[in-house]
Amino acid sequence: MEKNPFLIPNTNPIYLNKRKQRIASDMLERYTGSPASAFQKQIILTNFEYYIDRFHTLTKGTRTRGSAMTVVHSEDQGVTIINFLIGSPTAALIIELLSMVSPTAVLFLGMCGGLHRSLKKGDFILPTAAIRDEGVSHHFMPRQVPALPTFKIQKFVSDILVERGLDYRTGVVHTTDYRFWEFNDRFKADLYAERSLAIDMETATLFIVGFASKVPIGALLLVSDLPLRRGGIKTKKSASSVFRKYTDLHLEIGIKSMSEIAERGEHIRHYRW
Repeated sequence: MEKNPFLIPNTNPIYLNKRKQRIASDMLERYTGSPASAFQKQIILTNFEYYIDRFHTLTKGTRTRGSAMTVVHSEDQGVTIINFLIGSPTAALIIELLSMVSPTAVLFLGMCGGLHRSLKKGDFILPTAAIRDEGVSHHFMPRQVPALPTFKIQKFVSDILVERGLDYRTGVVHTTDYRFWEFNDRFKADLYAERSLAIDMETATLFIVGFASKVPIGALLLVSDLPLRRGGIKTKKSASSVFRKYTDLHLEIGIKSMSEIAERGEHIRHYRW
C-alpha cells in the first residue's frame, strides 16, 4: 500500500523508545525521591520550596526529596505537588518524566512579571497562550506551533476562581530564558509591541511539552512584580512579601482545582487531542 506523504509519524522519543521509558521512570524516582506509584493523578507544579512547605502544612501529605526536586503527595486530596525548580529546561524535563505516570491533569502555579499597566501585585492570570521565546520547546514541536494550555483545565480553574469571587485576567504570556531582560531596551520595546500581559520563564515550555507528551496541563500565574515600572523589579524583600501575602490563596485555588477536576470540570477524562 502506498504511504500517505501527509501523515507524519509521532516522533516523541518517550513514546517510541522502551529503553527511554525505563530511564525516564528511573529518573523520576531518582530526581524526586518517589516511585511512580506514589504520584497522584492530579499534579501541581511550582518553582518554589515555600509552596512545598505550605502545601505540606495544609494537607499533611508525605514529603520526599530526591537528587533535584522536592515532592509532597496528598492521598486525601488526590494531589501531588512538585518543585521542579526554575527555567525552561527543567520545565520540559518534568513534563517528560510525568508522562510516565499519565496524570489526569497538571496545573502550574507559577509567578510572573506583570507587563500591562492595569496589573498589580497579587493579580491572577489564566494564560490563553504563551510566546515561545526560549530555547527548549523547539526540540518538541516546530516553532510555528502555538503554545496553548489544555482548555478544560483552564476552564475549570476559571470556574473555581469565579466560585471564590476572585477576579483574574486572561491573555498571552511571554516566556523567555533571558533573565536580565529588564536592562535591555530593545527587548522591552518588543514586549510593548506584542502586548503580552506578563512575562515568565516556563509557561510556553510546559504547554508545548505537555502537548507533545500528551500530558493535559494548565497554568494559573500570580503577578509577583511589575518589572516595567520604576522600582518594580523583584528583590529578595519584595519576593518574601508576595509569598506571605498570596501563596496560601494561590495554593488553595490550585488544590481545590486539582482535587475536584476529575469529578467536576466537565469531566477531564473525556478530553481528546
